[in-house]
Amino acid sequence: MTLMHLHVVAEGQTELTFALHRLGPRLRTFSVETFSRCVLTGKDHRSGKSFRGGMTTYAKAKNDIVRWLKERPENTCRFTTMFDLYALPTDFPGFPEAQKKTDPYEKVRVIEAALQADVGDWRFLPYIQLHEFEALILADPRQLDWEYLEHENSIRQLIAMVEAEGGNPEKINDGAETAPSKRIGRLIPEYDKVTAGNAVIEKIGLDILCRKCQHFGDWLTRLEQLSTP
Repeated sequence: MTLMHLHVVAEGQTELTFALHRLGPRLRTFSVETFSRCVLTGKDHRSGKSFRGGMTTYAKAKNDIVRWLKERPENTCRFTTMFDLYALPTDFPGFPEAQKKTDPYEKVRVIEAALQADVGDWRFLPYIQLHEFEALILADPRQLDWEYLEHENSIRQLIAMVEAEGGNPEKINDGAETAPSKRIGRLIPEYDKVTAGNAVIEKIGLDILCRKCQHFGDWLTRLEQLSTP
């Protein structure tokens, strides 16, 4: 196997931590080393300080992706993204066409294909999270009790929400009040994505995420095969 280097452009700190500490150890067993950085959103030219995390426009995300591609031109490098479909900037390639689709899987396929074509590098394998990071937590809401033991009733309600979608958290929509993070936050006001999100994901485990979240599972399988001739 050839050792591959995977570079993940993350929307924020939570996704960056997930890439390095959840994906990284798993992919290392498949001869893939993982690196990650948040989208560059601003820079103070006087101090030289860079600001990363959050994403207000596609242009900023593209600039960061293209910059990294140029920095690492080796054939053993691959690049991907971890961006939420929820609140994705409307100037993303394929966004208007995707809005015409009713099936969420079709939406992300349209955007990912348009994003790959716009960046125009065969080493780039874009990924859009359905519908946001918290969908991964809803793959097994019971694990929230590791952080929020006193919210047993709220956790039961979250379990029922997922069951109402056929057990598929990727189908929980991206409305302003109904997106996964909004549902969790409404029932567990103390929920903190940065501090609790990855801890809960660790308890759930990648195998369950792949089983419950089809689009995520397809992406991880593709990354696991990067070093295969």
